[in-house]
Amino acid sequence: MDISKRFTQNPLLRPTDLTPGIEGMEIICLLNPGVFRYDGKTWLLLRVAERPRQIEGKISFPVYNSSGNIEILSFDNSDPDLDVSDPRIIHYKNKDYLTTLSYLRLVCSDDGIHFYEPEGYAPIFGKGELETFGIEDCRVATMTDGFILTYTEVSAFGVGVGLIKTNDWKRFIREGMILPPHNKDCAIFDEKINERYYALHRPSSPELGGNYIWLAESPDLIHWGNHKCIATTRPGMWDSARVGAGAAPIRTEKGWLEIYHGADSNHRYCLGALLLDLNDPSTVLARSKDPIMEPIASYEQTGFFGNVIFTNGHCLAGDEITMYYGASDEVICAAKLSVSEILSTLKD
Repeated sequence: MDISKRFTQNPLLRPTDLTPGIEGMEIICLLNPGVFRYDGKTWLLLRVAERPRQIEGKISFPVYNSSGNIEILSFDNSDPDLDVSDPRIIHYKNKDYLTTLSYLRLVCSDDGIHFYEPEGYAPIFGKGELETFGIEDCRVATMTDGFILTYTEVSAFGVGVGLIKTNDWKRFIREGMILPPHNKDCAIFDEKINERYYALHRPSSPELGGNYIWLAESPDLIHWGNHKCIATTRPGMWDSARVGAGAAPIRTEKGWLEIYHGADSNHRYCLGALLLDLNDPSTVLARSKDPIMEPIASYEQTGFFGNVIFTNGHCLAGDEITMYYGASDEVICAAKLSVSEILSTLKD
């Protein structure tokens, strides 16, 4: 049951709308932006994925080397050790690489529809050995004393969660990896609960357990503990293979409303909702039986990796959510949702 109202202007941003940020590269995908309000405007912190222009018969992709510079690796398509069956990942001689290198890039809008790159705001690139394959999928928590960015750090060591602080989007304090591999989809609550910070995150287990949503708490945003699993996958349903948090939960009178993504074994990504207790967010009060949004539009079904709707961010005005999302791992779109309507769909 899709209850969203998509913007008629979708997609709002395509890869061709921006120029590459890395010399010699081309933009392949725009993905999953963090969202915030600043200076009277709506801002998106895009994940931009780039790669070298491809030469016939070869596959080339970028990584950061040990000196922190971008290095291009290239293999022959005919190499029997090469597996490129997944457009996102390259398997070669028991090693995994990403087909693109991602970084974060700011765009803003006066009307929430037409976005442009403002002057004086630099991209955020990967840095250090834990980000040699890039940085991805940033969530932005708007706190009373500034903005908190949680994002995915990717390297040959695995996938973990990094944290950055900023007040003006020009100066950044990088706090390093706060949740080690394998972990991602970290969304920090915009306010403290009982004098503690809280965050949703997703550790992954390839053997026991699975790709589930967990809750953690912290005294200082750096040290996290008291981890609790609050939502697992559900066999035979739309979120049977993996689940993960979207943006920071929304405070409502009935509880914290979290819009999350779920995928099935066919990698079809939809959105649903969780309702968490206001004073104890480890208590799940209700959860979507059916998706509140599914990949039904053509731009959501076909692209770099089709049948995907994935959100990291939204703006809230009263009952109305303006949700920005990545579609088919390629373009940026938006939709309106009603808080009260989502709550009415939830089942105990």
